[in-house]
Amino acid sequence: MLGPGPLLLAAARSDTVRRLVSAAPVTRPVVDRFVAGERLADAVQVVTGLVARGLDVTLDHLGEHVTDAAEARRARDAYLALAEALAAEKLGERAELSVKLSAFGQALPGGHDLAYRTVLPVVEAAAAAGTTVTLDMEDHTTTDSTLAILRDLRTRFPRTGAVVQSYLYRTEDDCRALAAAGARVRLVKGAYQEPTSVAYRDRRAVDRSYARCLRVLMAGDAYPMVATHDPRLIAIAGALAARYGRGPEAYEYQMLRGVRPDEQIRLAARGHRVRVYVPYGTDWYGYFTRRLAERPANPVPYTQLTLTPERQVYGYVVVDAVLGWDQG
Repeated sequence: MLGPGPLLLAAARSDTVRRLVSAAPVTRPVVDRFVAGERLADAVQVVTGLVARGLDVTLDHLGEHVTDAAEARRARDAYLALAEALAAEKLGERAELSVKLSAFGQALPGGHDLAYRTVLPVVEAAAAAGTTVTLDMEDHTTTDSTLAILRDLRTRFPRTGAVVQSYLYRTEDDCRALAAAGARVRLVKGAYQEPTSVAYRDRRAVDRSYARCLRVLMAGDAYPMVATHDPRLIAIAGALAARYGRGPEAYEYQMLRGVRPDEQIRLAARGHRVRVYVPYGTDWYGYFTRRLAERPANPVPYTQLTLTPERQVYGYVVVDAVLGWDQG
């Protein structure tokens, strides 16, 4: 019997299922909890509201796994428009950009060089707007390429950030290298269905690796970005920051839009920098179904996705999968 992952991947490719899910009355309110609309103006409005509440933001224009260079250029243009909008609204100090290099052609033939050439104007535009870019991490086959592109970008734009995933065996060593280089590093657990040859599969082992990676980042010269909703790991991050003499300006917490918003406000009110991950764009359907397929938290039949309560389906199934940022 097929598990939920393959079924969800099939659903992600099905126009029929897409139309069914998109038309269901419950779908739009559920998606709106996590996605800041389909248009750039929608995203800017959400960012303005979050900033007014004392929160910082990282913005992701939804889209990945492009099929040709023209699509990669369209992804570039969407981010250029985003950087321009942030500059116009004087939001550069509070909002950064998150990009997936697969959206910039990384998986295409010659994709490493194509992704670098295509993302470079976005990094330049972000710097001109007073902000920066963080390179999201995808499956383990892209890790070396992504970190190599990061190194090249940081020669001119040292604030460019990286994402590392604690479920990969290699990540503690990657954290040491990034900490020594003084990089901005977002630490997540990881969401992709990886083989046991490269990744921990036991949740407790992933958590222990997360804590070890946090210690490396806090002890070194990195700027740690602690992406978790887990109260235990949030407490560990605070304790490690105190042990290594880091004030609130020397690290930050990151959480997803729509997940533990009260905790986001609580941490910000205590003087911590809290950055909210805000996706937007028209590709929300594929985004959510792929995240569910990568790491389903609950084997709920796909046909029930539009029939079950919001909290059961999207509050705890999707959130556990999205970017590997744990449920809270």
